[in-house]
Amino acid sequence: MDWAVELRGVSKGFVLRRNPARNIKVRLIGMFDPRYREQLERFWALGGVDLLVRKGEWLGIIGPNGSGKSTLLRIIAGIFRPTDGEVVVRGRVAPMIELGVGFHPDLTGRENIYLNTSLYGISGRETDRIYQAIARFSELGEFIELPVKNYSTGMYVRLGFSIAVHLEPDILLVDEVLAVGDAHFQQKCLERMEEVRRRGTTLLLVSHALDTIERMCDRACLFVRGRLEADGDPGKVVARYRELVP
Repeated sequence: MDWAVELRGVSKGFVLRRNPARNIKVRLIGMFDPRYREQLERFWALGGVDLLVRKGEWLGIIGPNGSGKSTLLRIIAGIFRPTDGEVVVRGRVAPMIELGVGFHPDLTGRENIYLNTSLYGISGRETDRIYQAIARFSELGEFIELPVKNYSTGMYVRLGFSIAVHLEPDILLVDEVLAVGDAHFQQKCLERMEEVRRRGTTLLLVSHALDTIERMCDRACLFVRGRLEADGDPGKVVARYRELVP
């Protein structure tokens, strides 16, 4: 089997600071009174996840808030390193995980296109070739020449999605951002996604839109409290989710 993504025993822990000492006086008091001492607590966002994703597969990832879905995508994208376990990713990854990530607020939309493509190893000459297609798809018009710090949330989505799908990635990671744009652009994105599917791109989609998961994905995974609760047919996994979270 030709795998695009392999996760074996992947766990991710974060350190939470309780009652942090913000000044010297409080720290001194804490030396004598434990109520004022800073306490460190380990929070496990993911625990022992084993997951294989085939090349060209469309995988939907669902679960309640705080279940580790976004952390999972960030690990696959290389934004987070796992605390334990092994991650293998084969191919170019384009993450659409958080609005504005990878954008420089003081640069224009045009300049951010060139910045983002360079981060994926695409030359300026190659970006010249695809620039007009990205700009047209985004429908930003003259706003493409404005600094992105002036963009609305919807404009961020338009630019981010347009760049991602024109990079022709091997693996596309999408975390809810498609739900932010207006209805017209959402439909346009879905149509573009079908083109992405025909190219054989692997997709990992995090969404609370369960009907979208059932309609678009070949397979679904349900995460609960950082652990893989169910994996398989999207309809059956969605039904399991509805049993657990009425």
